[in-house]
Amino acid sequence: MNPLLLILLGLAVGALTGITGSSGVLVVVPVLTFLGYSFQEAVGVSLAIDVITTTSVVYAYLRYGDVKLRVAGLMGVGAVLGAQLGVRLALYLNPTPLEIAFSLFAGIMAVVSFRRSIKGVKLDNISKVRRGWLALPLSICVGVLTGTLGTSGGIMFIAIMMMIYSMDVRVMIGTGTLAMLLSALSGSLGYAISGNLDLATSLIIGIAALGSGYLFSKLAHRLRPSIIYASLGTVFVITCLSEVIRLIRM
Repeated sequence: MNPLLLILLGLAVGALTGITGSSGVLVVVPVLTFLGYSFQEAVGVSLAIDVITTTSVVYAYLRYGDVKLRVAGLMGVGAVLGAQLGVRLALYLNPTPLEIAFSLFAGIMAVVSFRRSIKGVKLDNISKVRRGWLALPLSICVGVLTGTLGTSGGIMFIAIMMMIYSMDVRVMIGTGTLAMLLSALSGSLGYAISGNLDLATSLIIGIAALGSGYLFSKLAHRLRPSIIYASLGTVFVITCLSEVIRLIRM
C-alpha cells in the first residue's frame, strides 16, 4: 500500500471532521474498498481513524469552550447501547426500510442546513435545552443505524442537536465529535476483537488526520456560521446520495 496515498487520505479525513464534525467513513470506506480492502476491514479502519482524529478535534473545540460534556456523554452512551442492539437486530431485520428512512432524513437535514446557511439562526440562549430528554432515545436510534447499516454516527449527532437544542453551530460540532469519539471507540474495539482491523493502515491515516483535524478545527472558529452550515448541508447531501446509490445497487 502506498503510504503517501494513505497520508493524503488522512489529511482529507481530518479536514472533514475538523470543520463539520462528521465521520471519515464517507471518505475512508469507499477509498479503501477501491484499493482492495474488504468492507468489514474498511469500516474497522474508519472507526479506528475516527477515534484518533476526534481526540485532537475535541481538544481544539474544548479549548474554545465549545463542548457540552453532559450532552456528549448522554448521546455517546445512547449510541453505544443502540449499536449493540443494532448488531443483534441486523440478523433479523430487512435493512431496506431503514436505509430508505435514513436517506430521507439525511435529505431533510440537508435542506435544514442550507436554509440556516442562507437565513441564519436566532439563538434565544446558547445553553437553553428544548426537549433535551429526547437526546438519549434519538442517540439510541443512531446507534441502531450504525449497528445495522454501518452508517456514520458523527453527522447524525449534529442532526439531533439541530432538532432539539438551541446551540451555536460550533458547539454542536464539538459536542457531536465527542459523542462520536465514544461510539467509535466501542465500534473499533468490536472490529479489533473480530480481527477486522488493520492497525498499520489505521495508524498511518489516523496520525495524518490527527494534525489535519486540529488545524481545521481552529479554522472552523474563524469561519462564518453560514459557511459551516453550508458545509454540513453538503455532507448531508453526500450521505443521502450514498444511501440512494447503495439502495439502487441492491
